[in-house]
Amino acid sequence: MKHIKIYGPGCKRCEATAQMVRDTAAKLDLEANVEKVTDPKEIAMAGVMSTPGISIDGKLVHAGGLPDETKLETWLKA
Repeated sequence: MKHIKIYGPGCKRCEATAQMVRDTAAKLDLEANVEKVTDPKEIAMAGVMSTPGISIDGKLVHAGGLPDETKLETWLKA
């Protein structure tokens, strides 16, 4: 099971990113635990300077703007 964190204050881009992650995981038939992190201190501690940010299994893979779908699939498959 993949553990995925979406970092952001809860804006529309953050919500869209979380939905993209859920949809892509379902498309790839992956079990994923998607957690949204909205606490500014936790976001900063994760090294996210621009939101939304995505970490997969503890590794920050994206920060700032909506992720590219192809890259998102690659990250989830790894």
